[in-house]
Amino acid sequence: MELEMFNYINEVIRNFDKLYDELEIGSKEIELYFEKILEENNEGFLNITTRVKSSSSLREKIIRNQYYKKYSSAEELLLNLSDLIGVRIECRFVEDENNIYKVLKEYFNVKSEDGYFYNDKNKNIKLDLNGKQPQEQRNGFEIYRVDGVFILRDKCINFELQIKSLVNIFWGEIEHKVIYKNNNYILRDKFLKEMMWSVKKNLSMIDNQLLIIYDQFNKISSTDSETRKKNLEGVLSKIIYDIFSARMRESIGFVVDFKNSCDAIMQYIFRTNNAENIQEYNNTLINTFSRLNDIDKDQISFHNKIQLEREVIFDDQFSEIVGGKILSSLNKDFQWNLFFKILFEIELGNNAEDFESFIKYFKNVFYNNKSFKKIYLFFEKEEGEEIVNSIMKELAACFVKVDNISFIYDGNMKNINNIIDNTVKIILANVNTYEEWKNGEDIFLSLFSLKVLSIFDYKIETSKVKELIEKIKNSSTRIQISEGILKYIDKLEILSEITAKDALQLIRTNNIK
Repeated sequence: MELEMFNYINEVIRNFDKLYDELEIGSKEIELYFEKILEENNEGFLNITTRVKSSSSLREKIIRNQYYKKYSSAEELLLNLSDLIGVRIECRFVEDENNIYKVLKEYFNVKSEDGYFYNDKNKNIKLDLNGKQPQEQRNGFEIYRVDGVFILRDKCINFELQIKSLVNIFWGEIEHKVIYKNNNYILRDKFLKEMMWSVKKNLSMIDNQLLIIYDQFNKISSTDSETRKKNLEGVLSKIIYDIFSARMRESIGFVVDFKNSCDAIMQYIFRTNNAENIQEYNNTLINTFSRLNDIDKDQISFHNKIQLEREVIFDDQFSEIVGGKILSSLNKDFQWNLFFKILFEIELGNNAEDFESFIKYFKNVFYNNKSFKKIYLFFEKEEGEEIVNSIMKELAACFVKVDNISFIYDGNMKNINNIIDNTVKIILANVNTYEEWKNGEDIFLSLFSLKVLSIFDYKIETSKVKELIEKIKNSSTRIQISEGILKYIDKLEILSEITAKDALQLIRTNNIK
């Protein structure tokens, strides 16, 4: 015969299951309501999560707390259980917890007969704001925990509201999974208590350090803002690397170096979120940190192919060449696969759209080069566009030849932009008309290509180098063949290939300013 308490518990669960759909509806309404309140006040608020207690969790709680002794009926127990719905307000730092609690106290400003507080805009959601906050838990740590009630179709549903910073969310996960859910640990054990206090102390220190970084960033002067931005991006890049390297070791058994890809991802995220604006930069910083906190809880496989929801659309020839090359490598080249796996994890949404956004960003890194404005000033609009697009198309061809993710690394992109600056100077120093550009186009673009490829130690066919030398000799440009060409003649005759860097030694452009 089954113990009487299990008959009682089964009755509670049956009643709970009948109520479950209404609890789900209530949890969503509560979530939307608090989200609206906090978005209007913006006091360090990041996110709101809600959950309806599961049947297994309810069963466990009844036994653990001996509710079958305390309440005579299933209806009485469900009426008095404070956390049928759990609501968690997530914020940036520990000090934001108190700020958010103050916002709620100001908003819920009408006291009802039952002692709860509400706002005239919604009398169906009430909070018990009478007690001291934060509350001290049995483990000695503090928590902002507020009881609430939600009136739904004449039913009074209890919910528990918690306000937690990112650090305290992490601490809660540790405590819940390591201690609360593991009966092998006894919290009364002195050693364990000391260890848990040590962990909490270190997390509090991290929270304080992050707050100092955040406050310091808000006080930056314009003279050192870029340096400080880079330092903060570096911190997030390191977090990305730590998270995904750990997952990589779990998934494939070893770790390859992808630190530069992490840096490139952070630069992309900040540059595409209007992060030149100080407020937007702060928002991007906090949102990215919050997203990384979520990713750290997820399972990530490095064996699966990346799937795009639809065919990718490109706006121009540069994007089509570069984007097409990356797409062909997406599930063949591990570094490209890893780069977009990480990017798609961080940038929630449609993968195809995120891919298109990255290609646009990559194109604009070069297309927005200020030197191109000089070309538009010198030539007619259509002529200038053709010259710029020719350079961009040649750059795309270089990308395909190099066929390496290092092309998108910040240092290499800066070097390429410097080469664009230099190429524009050479063009404007050698041509006075559009016809002169067309006559020397092959030389200018080949020289540009050599300089870009030299960054990546790319090798050129010697026959191509000889062909360029002959074109320069027969041209009327101010570009000249180096006087030291004689010592390379033997190499050109013997070798089938020569590095782009060595090829540049044969051509002299330093007389052009």
